[in-house]
Amino acid sequence: MKRFVAILTAVLVAGYIYLAWRLTSSAEARIALALPFVLVLIVPMVYWIGGRERTSASDDVIHGLGYVSLAWLNFLFLISVARDALLLVSSASPAFDTLRAMLHDGGTAGVLIASVAVVGTGAVSVFRGPRVRHVDIPVTDLPSDLEGFRIVQISDLHVGPTMRGTYVRRVVDMTNALAPDLIALTGDIVDGPVERLARHVAPLRDLAADGRAFLVLGNHDYYAGAGPWTAYFESLGLRVLRNEHVTLVRGAARLVVGGVIDPAARLVDSDARPRPELAANAAAGAACRLLLAHNPSIAPRAEQAGFDLQLSGHTHAGQFFPWTLVIRLVHGPHAAGLSRRGRMWVYTSAGTGTWGPPVRLGTEPELTVLRLVRA
Repeated sequence: MKRFVAILTAVLVAGYIYLAWRLTSSAEARIALALPFVLVLIVPMVYWIGGRERTSASDDVIHGLGYVSLAWLNFLFLISVARDALLLVSSASPAFDTLRAMLHDGGTAGVLIASVAVVGTGAVSVFRGPRVRHVDIPVTDLPSDLEGFRIVQISDLHVGPTMRGTYVRRVVDMTNALAPDLIALTGDIVDGPVERLARHVAPLRDLAADGRAFLVLGNHDYYAGAGPWTAYFESLGLRVLRNEHVTLVRGAARLVVGGVIDPAARLVDSDARPRPELAANAAAGAACRLLLAHNPSIAPRAEQAGFDLQLSGHTHAGQFFPWTLVIRLVHGPHAAGLSRRGRMWVYTSAGTGTWGPPVRLGTEPELTVLRLVRA
C-alpha cells in the first residue's frame, strides 16, 4: 500500500505541474488547482496508510470529495492534453489560425467547462440506477428441468460514501420484480464498517426469501471487515459461500452453486486462498455447476474444477475512460461481459453500483439477468 501511495503521489505531482503550467496564470489559481489534488491524496494517506477509522459523517464527506476530485482531474487532464494536441496540429498551417487562436484564447475556460460537464454526465449515468441486462447462457447437456432457469446477478454495489440505502432499495425492488430463480451477489457489496453502513445494506434482507440468495465476499468486503460483514449478511438471510457449495434440486436436475473466497482473504489469513475444487461438489456427480467468484482471474481453476458458468465482478468494466481500455489489458478476455474459458462460460458484471468516483463514462451500472438455455 505504501508503494501504491508513493506511485500515486508521483503521478499527481506530475499531473499538477502540467495542469498548473497549461491552465493557470496566477498564484491564486495554482492554489485553487492544488485543492482537488490534496483531496485525492487524503483518502489513501489518512485512511489506508494512516489507519483512521471511518466513524463519522465527515469521513464520508471527505471520501466523497476525494473521489469526485479524482474523476474530475482525470478528465481535466485528458481534455487539456487533447487541447494541446489540437494546438500543435493547428500550428502546422495558416489555414488553422482561427482554430488555434480560439484554443489559445478561450481554451482554458473550455477545458474547465468540458471537464465539469463530463463528470456531471457520468454522475447522472450512475444515479439514475442500474440498467437491466439480459444474457442467455448456452450450456452443453443442460437438463431440461433447468431450461430457462433465471439468475439475477448483483455485483459491486460498494455501499458507502456515495452509494446509499435508497440506491440499494431500488436494486432490491428491481430484482424482486424480475422474479428470478436464484440471486447471486458477487462481492464488493460494502465500502465501510458494519456500524456505519448496516442500515443502508438492510434492504438486502428482502432478497433472501426461500433461501434463493447466495453471496461471496469481494476484496473491498475484506477491507471493510470480513468477519463482521459475514455475520451481518447471514443475519439478513443471505447464504455466504466460502469455498463451499449448495446443491439445488429442480425436478430431476441438480444445480451446484459454489462460491469461493477472494484472494484478498490473505489479509486476514495468510493461508487462505480461493478453492474452486472445494466449491464444485464433485460428489454430486452429473450436475450443472455455477461458481460465484468475485475476481474473474479465478476462471482457469474454475474451469479445471468442472464448472459450467462463473459469475464475477471486480472490474467495473473500467468504469470510465481511459480505464475502460486499461482494464482489458489487466483482465484480458474476462474484463467485462460474456467470455469463454475452455468449456466454461464466464460472465463479468460491469457492477450494479460504482466504486469511488460516482461517475460512469463508456460503461453503465447493470443488474444482470442470466438465463440458462440448452446449447
